[in-house]
This record gives sequence, C-alpha cells and structure tokens, in this order.
Amino acid sequence: MALGFFSRLKEGLSRSTQKLGGGLTGIFTRRKLDDEALEELEELLITADLGPGVAEKVIETFRSSRFGAEVTDEEIRLALAEEIARILEPVAVPFAPDPAHKPHVVLVVGVNGVGKTTTIGKMARFFSAQGSKVMMVAGDTFRAAAVEQLQIWGERTGCQVIAGPPGADAAGLAYEALKRGKAEGADLVFVDTAGRLHNKSALMEELAKIIRVMRKFDESAPHSVLLVLDATTGQNAVEQVRVFRELVNVSGLVVTKLDGSARGGIVVALADGFGLPVHAVGVGEQVEDLRPFSAMDYARGLVGLPGME
Repeated sequence: MALGFFSRLKEGLSRSTQKLGGGLTGIFTRRKLDDEALEELEELLITADLGPGVAEKVIETFRSSRFGAEVTDEEIRLALAEEIARILEPVAVPFAPDPAHKPHVVLVVGVNGVGKTTTIGKMARFFSAQGSKVMMVAGDTFRAAAVEQLQIWGERTGCQVIAGPPGADAAGLAYEALKRGKAEGADLVFVDTAGRLHNKSALMEELAKIIRVMRKFDESAPHSVLLVLDATTGQNAVEQVRVFRELVNVSGLVVTKLDGSARGGIVVALADGFGLPVHAVGVGEQVEDLRPFSAMDYARGLVGLPGME
C-alpha cells in the first residue's frame, strides 16, 4: 500500500526528527522547565537548524507560559509543534498561477544541484494533470545534462520544451517561449536557469538579461520567481535566499531533498527570517513527493508527532 504524504514527509524528516526529537527526550524526562532546561532546549533548537531567532522566540514563549512547571518530553513536543506551526502558517502558501496572465511566466532560480530542473518537471506534471497547458524552457544552457533532463520531463509529461544547442542564449530561448506560449494558448511557462553562484556578477547579468528580454514581449514578466533550495545545505540556504533576493525579486521558495537531510529545521529559520511563501517541499524522487507545504504537518513531523488525520 502506498504511503500517504504525511508518512512520506515524516519518513523524509526522520533524520531531522532523530536530532530534534531525540534531543527533547534527553532533556525532558519529567523535569522542571527551569533556566538550565531552557538553555539546553535553546541550544538544541539552534543545532537543529531552526536558527537563533526562532530559538529565542520559542524559549521566551515557554518561559512566560510554562516556566517552573514539571513537564514531559511529550508535552514539550506538542508545545514545540504548535510554536513551529505558528511560525510556518503565514508562509504555507500553495503556488497558484494568476489567470490574469496567460501565459503565467515562472522564472526558476537557485544554485546548481538543488533540483531546479526536477522541480520544474514535477510542477509541470502536476499542472498539466490539472488541465493546464504547460511549456518548459531549458535555460540552463551551460549544462547539457540539464537540457536533456528537461527534455525527458517533456516526454514524460507531454509538455513542450523549448531548447537550443549547448551554450544557446537563455534570454533568447525565454523570449521565444513567451512568444510561442502566447500564440499557442499556454497557461504556464517555466523557465529554467543556470546557477553558478561562485561567479555572482555573471549570474546577475544573465538573470537580468533574461528578465529584460522577456519584458520586451510582456512587460509584466516574470510573474513569479521561485527559488529552489536544497535542505541538506542547512544554514547555507539562508545565505542563498539573501543573495538571490539581491539578484531577482524572489516571490516564493521550494525546498527539496528533505529526505536526505538532518537539517529540516532550516525551513522554520527561513520562514522566520524572510517571510517568503514556501510553496512546496520535496521528500523523495517520485513526482508525488513534491507537494504543497503544510505548516502543521511539517511541524508535527519535525518533532516526531503523528499526523492530524
């Protein structure tokens, strides 16, 4: 029997849960929530990649509401899940194309290796299954593997892929896709991009050029800019958000590879630090393993509690 998404999410977060949940058990085996316990809890939250800002907020809440009380690890898990969900709730926003724009153009950015191309393929599969006409643009023209990967997704999904020879001009491809998308009645156009962050100025110039050229056809494009992040990079994801927000107007996040990470807490740190919508999380290789982000499911999975269903 296929696992439900919460089960896959919890399974994907298992390494993070071992780190955080195991630590909670170690700290709270029926003891008072005193200064020493709060200090240990704060350190645990920071090492679990929730970040110092989130840790401080949680500790202050616990200090004002539960200080001095005798607590168990189960009580702390429940309270912590509620606190984490409260931080995540405002950013748990499913991606929804704006029907006022046809096609709705989505620029997908992120460093190399985070799963941009796979994310585009999975999103194309999801929206085409909903009846949308989707086009994909192989804009990471410096990596032949990225172009081939997107073409494979095109075959799987029946979605058109606009691609050129190796080293082709990504901005020109994006322009061509918008033109064809408009003529052929496409609902969505996903534009893949290169992600060579070690050469920030070159990346900035390329992304600026793609946007500039697309706006010659549609001055409102791109309508969404999705930043894809790899959860296994932990706190480095915070720096990636900062950098890409400087480069382009990031409108939302997709977090991948939670199944290989002990750093699932980073999603909480990103929500608290930036407030950008987290549209989806990836917990595996299958198409159905990229799903809309649920604050409570994520919070409960992170601390090792069962789902609400």
